[in-house]
Amino acid sequence: MKGQKPTQPSRRKFIVQAPIGAAALAAGITGAGATAAPPPQPTPTPTLPPLPYPPAALAPYISENTLSFHYGKHHQTYLNNMVKMITGTPSEKLPLEQIIRAAAGKPDQAGLFNNAAQVYNHTFFWNSMKPGGGGEPQGKIAAMLTDSFGGYGKFVEVFSNAALTQFGSGWAWLVLEDGKLKVIKTSNADTPITMGLKPLITIDVWEHAYYLDYQNRRADYIKAFIEKLLNWSFAEKNLAG
Repeated sequence: MKGQKPTQPSRRKFIVQAPIGAAALAAGITGAGATAAPPPQPTPTPTLPPLPYPPAALAPYISENTLSFHYGKHHQTYLNNMVKMITGTPSEKLPLEQIIRAAAGKPDQAGLFNNAAQVYNHTFFWNSMKPGGGGEPQGKIAAMLTDSFGGYGKFVEVFSNAALTQFGSGWAWLVLEDGKLKVIKTSNADTPITMGLKPLITIDVWEHAYYLDYQNRRADYIKAFIEKLLNWSFAEKNLAG
């Protein structure tokens, strides 16, 4: 992860850097007088897009050590598992969000849904933060917070409570529904895109998101996310998109 030039991955594009189907190698054809085709090369491990900031950029609120495990191990494993499940099937050429929606609510596709949705949720989470973020927003989203919650302070209260009271593993989200902002929480891999909602911001409250830095102090992690990291510019882009 070190040395990568940070880029902003698009939320609406499949997050694998190369198409999954491209990992398969074409068979060599040998004709009269032709030389033998080179031996096939190992299939490359699917890679995640770079983080949108250097891995140490969120410190001290989220350490480079936490990101190295969360992004480099957990997120990568979800991607690897998903790729194994869809390789050789019609789903391997579908956009990520379409894969998630098609698998949602189907018991026989629970494994695919869990891994694909976690790929999506984590990519969304990285973009929900930025160095020097947090605090009260300006512009349209500030007006919408007032209209929907009564003001920024009330939003902070509602969002913090959702993140803090999500039992076990899951997420808290700021979403758009019918022109109004709303806070929801989801468990495990569940995601607003299967509920007809437009996600704007999310915080990951699985323990691996914060335990190395905060141990059991989830409330401190949530406070740091809102006050120091929350990426309102990303929320504005999602609102406009």
